[in-house]
Amino acid sequence: MIRKSLAIAAVAGMALSMATAAEARDQIRIVGSSTVFPFSTAVAEQFGKTTKFKTPVVESTGSGGGLKLFCAGIGAQHPDMTNASRRIKKSEVERCAKNGVADVVEIKVGYDGIVMANSKASPQMKISREQIFMALAKDVPAGEGKLIPNPNKTWKDVDPSLPDVKIEVLGPPPTSGTRDAFAELAMEGGCKKIGWIKAMKKTDKKKYKAVCHSIREDGAYVEAGENDVLIVRKLEANPNAFGVFGYSFLDQNADKIQGSLIDGKAPTFEAISDGSYAVSRPLYFYVKKAHVGSIPGMKEFVAEFTADKAFGPDGYLTDKGLIPMGDAERTKFREDGANLRNNIDL
Repeated sequence: MIRKSLAIAAVAGMALSMATAAEARDQIRIVGSSTVFPFSTAVAEQFGKTTKFKTPVVESTGSGGGLKLFCAGIGAQHPDMTNASRRIKKSEVERCAKNGVADVVEIKVGYDGIVMANSKASPQMKISREQIFMALAKDVPAGEGKLIPNPNKTWKDVDPSLPDVKIEVLGPPPTSGTRDAFAELAMEGGCKKIGWIKAMKKTDKKKYKAVCHSIREDGAYVEAGENDVLIVRKLEANPNAFGVFGYSFLDQNADKIQGSLIDGKAPTFEAISDGSYAVSRPLYFYVKKAHVGSIPGMKEFVAEFTADKAFGPDGYLTDKGLIPMGDAERTKFREDGANLRNNIDL
């Protein structure tokens, strides 16, 4: 009985200390996606300038890393919001719930294209998703039903129409939402063009995903961390290399780098907005409802991010490269944010 009472007291004491700690912090803390980072930072700066609240601290940790930190628990030692360049996974929702993060509000902020870019000092690449898969997959088909370790050393090895240049692609690590989306949209998008691999999805979904999503590890694809600015610098230094990152970084560095045409489409604002550019995805941030009221300014920050002056067609985030949603979607997520609606349905 005494042991039980002590356990109850300990839990109560922990909850009290967490609540007190949360109340002690007077600045919003945001982690997550490197792609959403510039948008979130722009909103944080505007918020700090135009309200009575302190400018939120925004860290670039990658989507997976951000959700891991976000879902770790409640209290000031844990972030209040996390950015993501992919939707939260069911396993992450379950991890959140296991750690007491039960009420999570999902806000979609707009769209982004994933680009494969190179230096403007080199010719612009014209490539298909199938060719991207054949260049970067860990294993590639060698006849019907047979896979071999990727032997392609140059782009020309993949297809005679491509440059006779060594394959060297700088891209994000597995913790990145951009990497997840690139694997799904570009790699799998090309992989399923190969009939017998596409058929595998019905018979062995796990193997199909492993074949289509696994990126080679022999040096042709170089994990360049979560720092997209660093990738841009490396592309300037090496005209033969390509980099994989969000459209916003291409937009901001259009004087130095150019996006490849993928399946005949350039990564432009219009092509991503109308869905004709194949490698595009939605962007999100997630709000920890339990921190609202303890950490000052959270509702107000969400209102700033979801105002038309920020994420609307003529908002200041479009200048940073965000592709805005249509009116109906913007209204939905603005209302979800205003009402702090737990709206995740996976």
